[in-house]
Amino acid sequence: MNSNLKQLSTAVVAVLVFALLLLFSSAFFKGLRLDMTEHKLFTLSSGSQRIIESIEEPIHLYYFFSEESSRELTQLRTYADRVEALLDEYVSLSNGQLILTQIDPMPFSEAEDQADGFGLQKVPVGSAGEVLYFGLVGSNALDNTEVIGFFQPDRETFLEYEISQLLFRLIQIEKPKIGLISSLPVRDRVNPETFRSEPGWQALGELERNFEIVDIAEDAETIDSGVSLLLMIHPKTVPDALQAAIRAFLMRQGAIIAFVDPLAEMDQAAPSPMMPTLPQGQASDLNWLTEDWGVALRAQQIVGDAQLALSVTGQNGTPTRHLGILGLGPTELNPLEVPTASLESINVASAGLIDVFEPKLTVTPLLSSSIYAGGMDAAQFQIMRDPSDLQKTFVPGSEAVSIAVALSGVLPASAVLADPAAGAAPVGINLILVSDTDVLSDRLWVQVQNFFGEPIATAWADNGSFLVNSVEHLAGSADLISIRSRGRYSRPFDVVQDLKRGAEARYSQSAALLQVELAETEQRLLELEAQKTTDGLLTLSPEQTLALENFQDQKLSIRKQLREVRHGLDRDIQGLGANLKLINIAVMPVLLTVLLGLFVGLRRIRSRELADAE
Repeated sequence: MNSNLKQLSTAVVAVLVFALLLLFSSAFFKGLRLDMTEHKLFTLSSGSQRIIESIEEPIHLYYFFSEESSRELTQLRTYADRVEALLDEYVSLSNGQLILTQIDPMPFSEAEDQADGFGLQKVPVGSAGEVLYFGLVGSNALDNTEVIGFFQPDRETFLEYEISQLLFRLIQIEKPKIGLISSLPVRDRVNPETFRSEPGWQALGELERNFEIVDIAEDAETIDSGVSLLLMIHPKTVPDALQAAIRAFLMRQGAIIAFVDPLAEMDQAAPSPMMPTLPQGQASDLNWLTEDWGVALRAQQIVGDAQLALSVTGQNGTPTRHLGILGLGPTELNPLEVPTASLESINVASAGLIDVFEPKLTVTPLLSSSIYAGGMDAAQFQIMRDPSDLQKTFVPGSEAVSIAVALSGVLPASAVLADPAAGAAPVGINLILVSDTDVLSDRLWVQVQNFFGEPIATAWADNGSFLVNSVEHLAGSADLISIRSRGRYSRPFDVVQDLKRGAEARYSQSAALLQVELAETEQRLLELEAQKTTDGLLTLSPEQTLALENFQDQKLSIRKQLREVRHGLDRDIQGLGANLKLINIAVMPVLLTVLLGLFVGLRRIRSRELADAE
């Protein structure tokens, strides 16, 4: 009896100690976090931390999430937990400068009216008219507001970037100014011929979120002193007066990003393919400025690449590799430079070759081809009807060529101005030169879809990020670049996917064999029908009948093999799942119990040793 009472007392004491430990940890270690994820998903990057440290006045954050409407949306609720945890991390590092309020906009409530007033996107989720809110609103001391209308789960890799970008915009008093010189309709406009509104390119829309873009006309003679960066996109004609203004802009330490092209496919003023001419009307360059510095765009030459060529629809509707449309991967992107760091893929079309000869500046490649690249005459693309025709005359080279480069360094004033003032100081040059303008067009990197009545842009390449990174590097916040792309919270089951791919490969091989044998048998049946007819009826010899029966048996055997492959796949996945459950349910608790027992045992041994020593 005493033994049972002693055991009960011990259990009660253990429960009380456990409860006290929980209270103690929640009171004194509330801000202590341990991030064990592979990409440190719950740990803010150094860029975000610097943005938080720069907050001088309180910023209110209002996090809207519909609890009741999301009850059945398990995956979305999991992602909402991720968003909430990340917001808590922002608040914990802000020293009270970020004030987070969580709001559940119930139907017909003032909170719902507030969410609508901020312009948050509401998504219908039920047949009874239920709607879901899942967004963030930020407000600073000047009552300026910034909004993330809806946290898109498929944009999870940009989650930290979007939150930090919202904070950065609230911190900024004025957006930095960018001067834009372009002969292409890259911004929202009204078509002068149809009088209809036409959307601009998504890449420019991304820029307008953080920067004020000022159009600079072709006949401009000066550039606003408030402009810190000049963005040039397909500058086909640059009159002498504008050239002088650009040189003067460089003299005051202005930076330039120039997208030029030997053949701009998005140039709507280009000649019709039915009336082929040389493509001078689609060409642009910056050679009038950079050639004296030892860098120039090669005239009338387009980069062809046998290794990086992407597949397009050919003349007969079949996939054909296009030597002029290239998919650049991590190997072709400079990982050590800010504009291309952490990017994975950039697509270009009819890009040019940048030649470097006795440069007066430091020239750093940003985008390059593979070693199997070579120059192709731009006129070929003007008269091309089938992309496969390009392969007939293409001669690959043996070294990579530059598609985008960064120029940096110091030049004497005489290298920038034709007639500099006496005693003019040397000029620091920061210029990025890209030999393709189509790289910014939507067709090469982004897909715009309708999401419950709202246009949602989903990027499938990093072209837009390359532009934004370049601009932020030369004129904006370098902190935002470091957090543009983080790891994903949802992790795929790589082992399961490998099992599926292996089984599908076996399945495809067996199916291919079946199709071959089926085609051969059908051909034999056609021959039999042509040769063996009696009164219009098909008759088969005993040998032919036996051959047909053998094929039917073989076909059944192959189908049985296909079923076994599929069943084997299911068994492998089920076995993997059973092993994971065993580890989670049995092995891990046992392991923790053993570790705890060892710890307690070592403590007791240590206590006895101390007692014996006394």
